[in-house]
Amino acid sequence: MDKISIAGLFLGLASILAGQVLEGGHIGSLVQPTAFFIVIGGTVGAVMLQSPLPVFMNGLKMVKWVFVPPATDPELLITQISRWSHVARKEGLLALEAQIPAVPDLFMRKGLHLLVDGAEPDRLRDVLEVEIGAYEDQLKLSAKIWEAAGGYSPTIGILGAVMGLIHVMENLSDPSKLGAGIAVAFVATIYGVGAANLIFLPVAKKLLVNISRLVTMREMFVDGLVGIANGDNPRIIEGRMQGYIV
Repeated sequence: MDKISIAGLFLGLASILAGQVLEGGHIGSLVQPTAFFIVIGGTVGAVMLQSPLPVFMNGLKMVKWVFVPPATDPELLITQISRWSHVARKEGLLALEAQIPAVPDLFMRKGLHLLVDGAEPDRLRDVLEVEIGAYEDQLKLSAKIWEAAGGYSPTIGILGAVMGLIHVMENLSDPSKLGAGIAVAFVATIYGVGAANLIFLPVAKKLLVNISRLVTMREMFVDGLVGIANGDNPRIIEGRMQGYIV
């Protein structure tokens, strides 16, 4: 569980609500279903329009990474690679074939297959780096739907404000309807700007951080595998992989 994400979201929302109360306002005045529907519905619609369905759905699924990041254990990976390198030095690369069924990750299994099949180190790196690049691009494309939402929501909020003001102008002869129209106008702007800067953009940035960690894990794996293919000393391989850990 990423506690700092939970604390950050709570602090951001609580600060705004507390400021509203300290200024003598009421929290209830910020609750406007019409403004919420305009801003969130319009933003989601705009993001759906720009995104292919698989990218959009994957971006929604990835939001859980903000609070529960994908598991990454670089120390465990280093230990595993070091063990494989000792096996390869003592028994040869073919001895690693017995290790493949126990590896759950498809990318790692592919790398081990290439290593056991005798792929040249440079060729091994080239093949796996192409896959890493495609993997990173796919994840970043999905994460950017949140960045796009952060760009659209303030504008949709302004659109909601203009709609509220139009409603006000249409009912100048009926003072009882002026308050509701003005409330929608200003609250829609708050929703648009607030959602962008408290939710959408921070979510996008946090997802990119997690994606970077996943990609680094794969790069570490490739570096270690190439070291085994080159016949490097296990200590050298381990030391090089340690350099990826910040």
